[in-house]
Amino acid sequence: MASPGAMKNATFQITPDVIKESENIQLGQDLKLSCHVDAVPQEKVTYQWFKNGKPARMSKRLLVTRNDPELPAVTSSLELIDLHFSDYGTYLCMASFPGAPVPDLSVEVNISSETVPPTISVPKGRAVVTVREGSPAELQCEVRGKPRPPVLWSRVDKEAALLPSGLPLEETADGKLRLERVSRDMSGTYRCQTARYNGFNVRPREAQVQLNVQFPPEVEPTSQDVRQALGRPVLLRCSLLRGSPQRIASAVWRFKGQLLPPPAVLPAAAEAPDHAELRLDAVTRESSGSYECSVSNDVGSAACLFQVSAKAYSPEFYFDTPNPTRSHKLSKNYSYVLQWTQREPDAVDPVLNYRLSVRQLNQHNAMVKAIPVRRVEKGQLLEYLLTDLRVPHSYEVRLTPYTTFGAGDMASRIIHYTEPINSPNLSDNTCHFEDEKICGYTQDLTDNFDWTRQNALTQNPKRSPNTGPPTDISGTPEGYYMFIETSRPRELGDRARLVSPLYNASAKFYCVSFFYHMYGKHIGESGTGSLPESMLGGGKRGHRRSGAGPRKARASPLG
Repeated sequence: MASPGAMKNATFQITPDVIKESENIQLGQDLKLSCHVDAVPQEKVTYQWFKNGKPARMSKRLLVTRNDPELPAVTSSLELIDLHFSDYGTYLCMASFPGAPVPDLSVEVNISSETVPPTISVPKGRAVVTVREGSPAELQCEVRGKPRPPVLWSRVDKEAALLPSGLPLEETADGKLRLERVSRDMSGTYRCQTARYNGFNVRPREAQVQLNVQFPPEVEPTSQDVRQALGRPVLLRCSLLRGSPQRIASAVWRFKGQLLPPPAVLPAAAEAPDHAELRLDAVTRESSGSYECSVSNDVGSAACLFQVSAKAYSPEFYFDTPNPTRSHKLSKNYSYVLQWTQREPDAVDPVLNYRLSVRQLNQHNAMVKAIPVRRVEKGQLLEYLLTDLRVPHSYEVRLTPYTTFGAGDMASRIIHYTEPINSPNLSDNTCHFEDEKICGYTQDLTDNFDWTRQNALTQNPKRSPNTGPPTDISGTPEGYYMFIETSRPRELGDRARLVSPLYNASAKFYCVSFFYHMYGKHIGESGTGSLPESMLGGGKRGHRRSGAGPRKARASPLG
């Protein structure tokens, strides 16, 4: 912002006879010259008009007005009524700040038979400008007319888009918009138009220039793991996501770094300009390995990588199994039930067996054993009992699936030993629903709806009336419990089921108990499908329970 008592940016406008809707200067018609400067304070500015170096004399045909509503505030206008030949000449507008040490600003306007409104056009061969990303670019529009106004540039194809300068409009005196290091998002249509100041105040003349920024291709997949059973075909496709030009000019396939012959590539780039394909008639041990497709669009290149094999995916361990404990405190060994599922078993040949490797941490030797299995289905929980593990050592377990192809991907985990609970006082070794993992319980994926963990502070205030307890058994608002809404949309026969973790039934001191809180006149009647509305978690004083709270009515636990 300019300091008080400052002036800048002197501009002028030539307005032909607006009543007769003229855009040209004609004898016998009216003409208005306007002059404006940006000043602080704006209202203190005074203007003087001169013709051919002498003060302009006011008359019935020569009027000076201020604050034209169609122009910026505090603009001085010189109106020429019924233009005569003698009115041709050079007019000068001088802006001053009376009583302030601010230099005067002036702007000069020549009015003659040669003063004509502007025209704008794009030079031949410059309507489309194509450059590579990172290079400079120059967009050009030619303006003719006298006086010749500046050119304003803007974006056309993007709503409210900004120019690279960060502004919606950019002014150039020579009609050239210069861009440094263009990027792909600068591609599009640009508009050039004449400014209404320092020229004719008429409808702007405009033209358009198309900027095409070429950049290398982007492809998908950049990396893909392809698994398939032995003997089955595989189709590898490298697709062009974006690029300029938006087509594949050439595609080259390599297998383990070696160039594949052209007949193996289907289809040809000319037939499919947006992707390249390679078909393997059958996955074998010999055809397994890394494939690379390098595509080019004449600007640059990009590659799709494929790893093809018939290897089985890795097992996925079930980590909610409790830590192992020994059944008797005098025993020097402990056992552990290892549980896992097989990731995508149907993607390749059936798993025949697993190679199990168990190694005590900080030692090199490992016990290796094969675990034969029958048909492994997706989501099936597999188990194997690890025995003779030494107290109190931890072990690394590695599990590798084997198919007719051979070894698949290995998975590993660490098993830690924890001491069993030897005290009959369970209050210091309890698990409550305060734990976000809800003591190892999991939602059954085959039921109709789920249980919700909540307390008096987090419960839904819009739940059905007379539903659920006000608190858990602790009586505090912080105590958590498990809750289900049995009103609509629930129907007879709907089930919400929590699945417990595996418990060590041989432990000497171990207790699992539930407290139910239920409403309803049918609670406790067999065959009614009544469900407990909540299992109250052990708040501040809870025990190792899935709930804590008085039983309001007789009920059977969920199956």
